[in-house]
Parts: sequence; C-alpha cells; structure tokens
Amino acid sequence: MKINKLLLTALAGSLFFVSCNNDDDSNAPAGAYDDGVIVLNQGGFGVGNASVSFISNAMSLQNDIFAANNPGHILGDTGQDIGFNGDLAYIVLNASNKIEVVNRYSFAHIATIEGNLLNPRYIAFKNNKAYVTNWGDAGIPTDDYVAVIDLATNAVTSSIPVVEGPERILEYNGKLYISHYGGYNTGESVTVIDIASGSKTSIATGDGPRSMVIENNVLYILSEGLQTWGMGVDTPGKLQTVNLSNSMVTSTLNFSADAHPSNLVEEDGKLYYTIGSGIYAMNLNAASLPASPIFSHTAQGVYGIYSFEVEDDQIFVGDAGDYSSNGKVFIYNPAGQKLEEFTVGVIPAGIYFND
Repeated sequence: MKINKLLLTALAGSLFFVSCNNDDDSNAPAGAYDDGVIVLNQGGFGVGNASVSFISNAMSLQNDIFAANNPGHILGDTGQDIGFNGDLAYIVLNASNKIEVVNRYSFAHIATIEGNLLNPRYIAFKNNKAYVTNWGDAGIPTDDYVAVIDLATNAVTSSIPVVEGPERILEYNGKLYISHYGGYNTGESVTVIDIASGSKTSIATGDGPRSMVIENNVLYILSEGLQTWGMGVDTPGKLQTVNLSNSMVTSTLNFSADAHPSNLVEEDGKLYYTIGSGIYAMNLNAASLPASPIFSHTAQGVYGIYSFEVEDDQIFVGDAGDYSSNGKVFIYNPAGQKLEEFTVGVIPAGIYFND
C-alpha cells in the first residue's frame, strides 16, 4: 500500500475481470514472461484481490497471470512489492503477512513464506538472504523491523529493529539502506545497516522520505515533505545526494512547500520524479531542480500517478482511478505522447521490468 498507517483501512475494492482496450485479454497461461513488464496490482485492502498483469515488449497484455498459472491458489491481500532474485520473484502481500515465491518467467508457484512477518512492505536480497521491511502492529510505533529470510529454507530466521515506518529498502556493497516514511507519524531518516557487522547508522532527511535510487556510488533520497491537507503549514520536499563512501550528504535541493515530489527513479543518467500530474526529469549532477515538468498527464485521461517507472525512453504510469475498479497503465515517450494504454487490475502499485 502506498499510504501511511492512518489510511490502512481506507481502501476497499471489488474484484473485476479485466481487459485491454487494444490487446488480447485472455487469461490462458502465456508460458513465459521474460520479455516485458510485470505489473503488481495491489487490490482493495481487506478484499484479497491482489493480482499480477504482464505487458509484453510487443505490447500485448495478459491479466491475472498468477491465477492463470496456479489454479486454486489465491495470491492474497494487498500486493505491496515484487523483488527479483535469480530466476525467482518474491511477491510481498502486505495485509496477508506473507510472501509468495514464483518462477519469474513462468509464474509457477514455488513456495509461500509465512510467519514472523507483520505488515511487510519492501524486499531486498544479499548472499542468499532476503531483507523485508515490516511496520509491525499499526498502533505501536516501536515494533518496526527488518525481517531476515534464509532463502534456502524460506523461513524468517531473525529480525533487525528499526525506527517507525520502514519503507523502501536497497542493498549496495553489503549495506542496507532503508527509508523511513513514518507510518502513523512522519519519518525523517534513512537507516544504514552493515550486514556483516550489524551496525546501524542514520542519515537525516526531509519529512517523509520514501523513494531512493543508487547510481555511481551515490544515494539519491527523495523526501515528499509533510502534507497537512489545509490543516497547517506544509513542509517542503527535498532531494538529497549522499556519498556512499562515507555516508555524508553532499547536496540538498529544496522544493517549494506546496510541492510534494514522489516516485524517484533513475534511467540513463537522469533522475525522474512526479509532482501531482507532472513528470519531471533532471541530470544526476544538476545543481538545481527543473522549473517545469517535461509533460503533464492532465489532458490524457489519467486520474493520478500511483506507480511510476522509466525504461528505454518509455515512461510508465500506473493509475489507480477510484481505487476499487480496474486501474490502468499508460506508456508515454519523453515528449509526453501517449503510446499505449492498458486496463489492468485494481490499484496498479508496482511496475517491474522482467527482461
């Protein structure tokens, strides 16, 4: 769920069979999914209708590929993240408190990881282990942790306590980088864990850090800023760069207080992010933020940007719509021209390139 704990019970939805406006909508197994895009559809919270869609590089769509390849096996409630490790895909189900393991190319079911997971969020891998951020009990701010999973046994073997609201997690050179969006409250840090020693340090951020990328030994952290929804003064978002040789912040770019950026990604030496309906791009070493977006989706029938990725000069936008009906995935070129539009499952929450 791309929301904080206060909104955990706000989403509900109903399960629909989905179709594409211009492509094959058959649910029959395609046999291989190694040449395209995997879309994780979150589904309605508490409804249990998470699903997975596949968009091939030839621009054909297949919905419900987990169900199609695993008859009688229900994916679960609230799809949160997918992590690839070798030939396997690990599908994190937030409200089901489990991880479904499948072959990433056939989507045949391999295993289910359950136990010692509570509100799991995002996943990373290192040395035949998986590391999964967990919010713990939604009402307790001090029980959040990173679950450590032995991939040989698919069991949680230990946990690492962290501060409230651990969200995205990246592994780089034997260290874990965890953004703390904040859960019930607003986080303002990234935790760094040395896997070998277990030592923990913290990087101070703006309010609400969520998305991060690593490129050329530099960590880029995007903080969304505090949104008070008219009940007070908003705090600005920030884009920080961190030298990973010493974990020192080397630059900070501040957004205006009413601009709340999200969805930071990197592609071909550029950073991309979104603010409202606008898609922005900037060079990695830019000394200032761009003054205007490269384009806006407002005039193209998109309700809002829920998920976002960029690959090979194609910009992917997942639109959750009304959060209960089937969502859509739009594909644009960098000039903002809409190339394709697909109807997928309920709340497309994650876009993953499976090449």
